[in-house]
This record gives sequence, C-alpha cells and structure tokens, in this order.
Amino acid sequence: MNLVESFSEFKEGKNIDRPTMVRVLEDVFRTLIRKKFGSDDNFDVIVNTQNGDLEMWRVRMIVPDGEVTDELSEISFSEARLIDDTYEIGEECYEKLTLEDFGRRSIMAARQTLISRIMELEKDDVYKRYIDRVGDLIVGEISQLLKKEVLVLDDATQNELVMPRLETIKGDFFRKGDMVRGVIKRVEMRNGTPVVMLSRTDNEFLERLMEQEVPEIEDGIITIKKVVRIPGERAKVAVESYDDRIDPVGACVGMKGSRIHGIVRELRNENIDIVNYTTNIPLYITRALTPAKITSISIDEEHRRASVFLRPDQVSLAIGKGGSNIKLASRLTGYEIDVYRDNEDQEIDDVDLDEFKDEIEGWVIDILKKIGCDSARSVLALDRDELIRRTDLEEETIDDVLKILASEFEDE
Repeated sequence: MNLVESFSEFKEGKNIDRPTMVRVLEDVFRTLIRKKFGSDDNFDVIVNTQNGDLEMWRVRMIVPDGEVTDELSEISFSEARLIDDTYEIGEECYEKLTLEDFGRRSIMAARQTLISRIMELEKDDVYKRYIDRVGDLIVGEISQLLKKEVLVLDDATQNELVMPRLETIKGDFFRKGDMVRGVIKRVEMRNGTPVVMLSRTDNEFLERLMEQEVPEIEDGIITIKKVVRIPGERAKVAVESYDDRIDPVGACVGMKGSRIHGIVRELRNENIDIVNYTTNIPLYITRALTPAKITSISIDEEHRRASVFLRPDQVSLAIGKGGSNIKLASRLTGYEIDVYRDNEDQEIDDVDLDEFKDEIEGWVIDILKKIGCDSARSVLALDRDELIRRTDLEEETIDDVLKILASEFEDE
C-alpha cells in the first residue's frame, strides 16, 4: 500500500483550494516524519499539485563504510548500494518511504490528524462563504423537521442551514423534501462549528422577494426605503422612484396586482401596504396610515409624536386589527402616532369619555385619551389585549372599563 492509495479520499470532493490542501498534507506528513526520526531536516515531501499524488523521500549523504557520524544526514556506502547499486561515495542517496516504514499506529494517527485538519478547513470555508451573504435570499430543500428548528439543504452548495421555528411565518407548514425560501439572518460559530441561520420573518426577506419580483428595484430605478412587518399579518413598505415617469407603488404592485400577489402567497397572505416615501412628515404619516383617510394632523417634532384626527368611521381602519396598522405606521415613520376622532363629525350615538367620570377614575380616562380614545365607541373598537398593551393598565381595570362602556349601548 502506498501513500497515494491510503489518502486518496482527500484528493477529491473537498471545498478547499489546492494550495491550502498541499500545505496541510505536507504539514501532516512532516509531523509523521518528526515523530519517527526526531527531525524532518533531511526529508522531502512532494505533493503533485495537478493530481494530488504525494511522495516522501529521505535524503542522506553517502560516506565510506564505518564513517557515519550522523545517521540523520549520512548513510554508509554499502547501505546506499542496497537502495540503488549505481550510487557512489559523495553523492546524495534518495530513499523513498512507504507506509510500512512508519507502522500502523503512526499511520492511523496521521490519518486522524489529516481528517481533523480537513474538517476544520471545511468549517472555516462554510463560515467564510456565508458570513458575507447575510441578507441574501436562499432556496433550499427541507431535510429534517425538528421540534424547535427546520434543517434546510442549500440548493446551490448542499450545505445544511438552520431555520428556527421562531423565524417561520405563522401558517408555514413544511414537509420533508419541500422547497423553501428564506434569507440568511446571521452566521455564528457554535463549539467551533459554523451555523447558518435562515429567517422568513425578517424584514429583509420581504425586501429580497420584492427585488426578485420587481425589475425596477433590481435595476436601481426604484429603491426600498424601509420595510416593517408583523410576519404573516401585515407589512408596510416605503418606496421611492428615481425616475419621475415611473410610479413606484404601481410598479411594485403590478398590473392587477400581478407582482405583489406572488409575494403575498409566499408570506401566507400577509397584507402588504406599499406607500410612496416622502420627506414631508405629515404626508408620510398620512400615507403610512393607509387605508384610513385622515382629516387633519399635527406634528410634535421635539417628541416625535403625531396627533391624527379622523372621522369616526375611519378610526378602526387607522388602528387596524389588534392595532397592527397604527403600530406599523409608527415604526415606518419613526413617529409615535395618537389617533383622535374628529369632534366636528362625531356620531350622535357615541358618548364622550368625560361623561363617565362618575364610574371611571379620571386618571384612567386620561390614559385612554393619550392613546387616541376620547369616546366610548373608540375604546370599544379596540381589541382587549391591544388596550392592555397600549395603556399598560391592569387587566381587571380594562375589563371594568369595557363593561361600563358597553352597558351604555346595551339597548342597541
């Protein structure tokens, strides 16, 4: 058995550049030599960079019999003649080494060292390959479904990637063998092993999908200024066009919604609002609150707050299911938005919160007003959990308020 046969499996199929592989092989075999002979000074390790073949030669000066003073660097004439009968005194004797010269244990140790070094290099290669691709869209095949994560084989490299269940969209249902898309969210080392994390809930996933579906974005004519999402429920995207002739919202939606429909299906029917970006803050907030129609708006630049006034029938649209619309509009614009009913257009069958001061404490009414609820119906229009979250009031307090306000309209 020769060295090439023994280590042939390391010559092919490795994602490591050839010069690096040559250095690793040479280093491993020089270590083998040092363990047996104490030094590798008089040895040549030759790796053929074309086919990966590897040879080791021991080089010693031929001296007359009985005059060997250093066995590492010298060989007697009679011993050299046993290797090649054409050798003469004063020449260098080249002796080819075989595996048998090192012994089975040494060879096994060398093989294990080589395997370990190759694995380390392959791990480094995976890390380097993906660390610069954070935010890129990946298409892969689901290889395994675990309780807390889904394992995905990258379709391009066959590397195994990890998608935590928390990074999947509500409504995602996977089976082994399904193809799935996601973005690389981060790459980290765990106990020396690179772990590539995928996400379908990250804002960049929607951004990459839009780049794929809208040629004007890929060409740089339209730019995505900001994306905010409640994955699987609602998203808002601000876009801007660098060509006055192109409507960025229309281009992103496509003819009869042709471009956006595919994205919506991929995101499990996530409702996507696309708005024109502008530096005009009142106009930007007005657009961000779509589909609600605003009557008027006032801006507090110092505290980055906006007071928005709407007709009563528009309040629930502005707030959205579970507060999703106003929450995303605030994140998109960077302004805390307070919604108020337009008093001039207040419905006759509604009651101002101040009318309930005998039953509801004044400080509770003040908190409700701060979140834009100044009438009974505006409070009742909100989801119980949303009221608790936005007011930070106790559950019992909210339940009491809802009971008192609802009793006002019991006859209806």
